[in-house]
Amino acid sequence: MNESDDTRRATGMSVRRAVLGDAHVDRAVAATTEFTAPFQDFITRSAWGDVWAREGLDRHTRSCVTLAVLTTLRAEAEIALHVRAALRNGVTREQIAEVLLHTAVYAGAPAANTAFAVAQSVFDEEPAS
Repeated sequence: MNESDDTRRATGMSVRRAVLGDAHVDRAVAATTEFTAPFQDFITRSAWGDVWAREGLDRHTRSCVTLAVLTTLRAEAEIALHVRAALRNGVTREQIAEVLLHTAVYAGAPAANTAFAVAQSVFDEEPAS
């Protein structure tokens, strides 16, 4: 790997930890296998080191966009992860509900219904702020 990749990886890990929390990232790193290592490196450098680190959108907005896209894709496990991330990024429960409601118009009620259920389960586990 070149110095640019090392910089992107370091930036990505810093952003990833800030958004997802140390506990989640530590679990993901510990669970990395020879098979999954290239993917973990890719998402750390590309998703977190390139895209999430850009200045064009703040993390609050990126979290809202991410929740809308994940709802559309019906990516339930990722929705839960990013509901937690959104809360860390200052998105309120009410704003999360608005994002999911707005997404229902464009992605469909069944997708939003699932996302609301996933978000509620996260809220039930997390103390209200």
